[in-house]
Amino acid sequence: MAAVSLQGSSASPARELHISTQSGTNQALADRVKAEEGTEAERQSRVNALLERLHAKHNALRPWQETSKVVRQAMEKRGQMNTAGHQLLLSCLETLQRALKVSSLPSMTDRLESIARQNMLGSHLSPSGTECYITSDMFYVEVQLDTAGQLVDVKVAHHGENPASCPELIQHLRDKNFEEFSKHLKGLVNLYKLPGDNKLKTKMYLALQSLELDLTKMMQMFRAATNANMVETILYGSVGLVTARSGGHLVSLQCYVSPYDVFEEGTGTQLNFIDTSVPRSLGVSVSVTVEGTTSIYKLPIAPLITGTHPVDNKGTPSFSSVTNSNGVDLPACFFLKMNRPMPFSLSFIQRMQIATGIPVFETPPTLSPLYKLIVQSQIQEEGTDPPTHNMRFYASLPDQQHCYFLNGDAPVQDGCSLPGALVSKIPFRHPAQVPVLLDVIRHQAATNTLIGSCVKRTFIKDDTPGLLQFEVCPLTDSSFSVSFQHPVNESLVCVVMDVIDSRQVSCKLYKGLSDALICTNDFITKVVQRCMSIPVTMRAIRRKAETIQADTPALALIAETVDFMVKKNLPPAGSPGYGMGTVVDPTNPMGLPGVGGGNTPTGNSGGGNFASPNTSLFGMTRSQSQGGDCTPQGGGLDSSSRGGVNQETTSAKLPRILS
Repeated sequence: MAAVSLQGSSASPARELHISTQSGTNQALADRVKAEEGTEAERQSRVNALLERLHAKHNALRPWQETSKVVRQAMEKRGQMNTAGHQLLLSCLETLQRALKVSSLPSMTDRLESIARQNMLGSHLSPSGTECYITSDMFYVEVQLDTAGQLVDVKVAHHGENPASCPELIQHLRDKNFEEFSKHLKGLVNLYKLPGDNKLKTKMYLALQSLELDLTKMMQMFRAATNANMVETILYGSVGLVTARSGGHLVSLQCYVSPYDVFEEGTGTQLNFIDTSVPRSLGVSVSVTVEGTTSIYKLPIAPLITGTHPVDNKGTPSFSSVTNSNGVDLPACFFLKMNRPMPFSLSFIQRMQIATGIPVFETPPTLSPLYKLIVQSQIQEEGTDPPTHNMRFYASLPDQQHCYFLNGDAPVQDGCSLPGALVSKIPFRHPAQVPVLLDVIRHQAATNTLIGSCVKRTFIKDDTPGLLQFEVCPLTDSSFSVSFQHPVNESLVCVVMDVIDSRQVSCKLYKGLSDALICTNDFITKVVQRCMSIPVTMRAIRRKAETIQADTPALALIAETVDFMVKKNLPPAGSPGYGMGTVVDPTNPMGLPGVGGGNTPTGNSGGGNFASPNTSLFGMTRSQSQGGDCTPQGGGLDSSSRGGVNQETTSAKLPRILS
């Protein structure tokens, strides 16, 4: 009993402590719950108060224009996303926009605003909703529509200028050609990608404007002095054919066309272009622009041509000097931008640098064999890559199959191949420098045209019967040789073509003294200048040789007699003057230029050996240039030669020869 009593008495304090602790905990929990309930009630009260204030603030209805503006502002403040996701979203939006038919005012304005966003430009509508403004800091485009969404006008306004209608943009939007319209906007944006603030960009734009005015006046003075037509203006004009800046298209100078650019394929008739219908992509052209540079140049901000009277019969104007009153120092200079990168030889690049005093490249370019660059450029221009060519190309002509090997790796200077580089733009700082630069561009374009004429997409098996083999090998920057087997004798003959400039190509045939006569140098020169094609010229040479052989039954006897006279060291009295004297250089028995005694097709000593070049358009007089015949002019040829030319070419027009 005592034990039980003791146990019970000893447990009582612990039980009391436990009960006391539990009651304290419950009280604290109850207090916390009450506090949280009070906090939640206060929070709900504050939310209700905010909602009441919002309801009270927006009880009045807002105009739809204001609501639309608020929504647009909210969309402009959308969160940033990564580049890949942004591009993917833009691509999807563009696809959706192209799929939607634009047939109403809202759809038209939506499309215009979408195009503006794609080009990182701002846009807004007028209160009436019929004018859409596409804006930047330096320009804006105003698109005027009617209530049905039909186009009324498109105006472009540069900084500080009044808006002016743009016919090209009007035509693109009327045709619903939104892709071209977007390209114009991109061109306008690129025009002002210049260093400095808006004030500095405005000065650069003024410099470009003054240059454009001078170039346009230079073309007008040339045409007034020479009465040149469109093609002659392109080929011979001091600044070529000038096409004014329009929308996002820069001023373009078209400076070179080949015969295949101005004759219609198939019919051979000359295409009739007027100045306003000449495609900007015709032939070789350059765009005129201003771009930022790391160096400072003094550029004119006012036209430099003084007066309207030229200083010569070619319409060359006189220029005032650039001073502090009409020029300003800018971190920029003018550029001639090629319509596509063009291969230039290293010496031609140096000529342009000497003419302007400005390096063509900011950093030294990577040099490559010039002929490989010409081949790559020609292939890219024609489209998809052909099978592996290894610098071997084939040409299928009427009654002849040719294979051309372009030996671009042949050593020319110091045991190295002819170096070159692709040029995309050429810097300059004065309008008087443009004619000099265009002459260099034309000269290189003529050389590239001849070499590129061998680059064909045709494939012919090497074991094809009658396949004729030719090797094209560079001699200098603008001259080369074409070697092939003599059409009559089993010997090697060589034609050296020297592109003196874009208007003159001199040709000379080298053969053994005992080899049969093929044709005259004058004949080859006229054919080349007429067609600017190596395959067509080689075909004409073989056809001419066949004509001479048919007209001379005793050709074998003549060859045997000539061979006998050579062995006796008796030069034949009637031997054509091919530049071979009676004394033969042992290091150069055929008298080829650039070998042995220093005879070079472009040097002073060798220049006299070439026939006088024909300086008319592609070997044509102006009256002949209106037709498509490939018959060279008869001057300087005997009757048999003229007959051979007619027999070869009058049956087919020029472009059909390569068909």
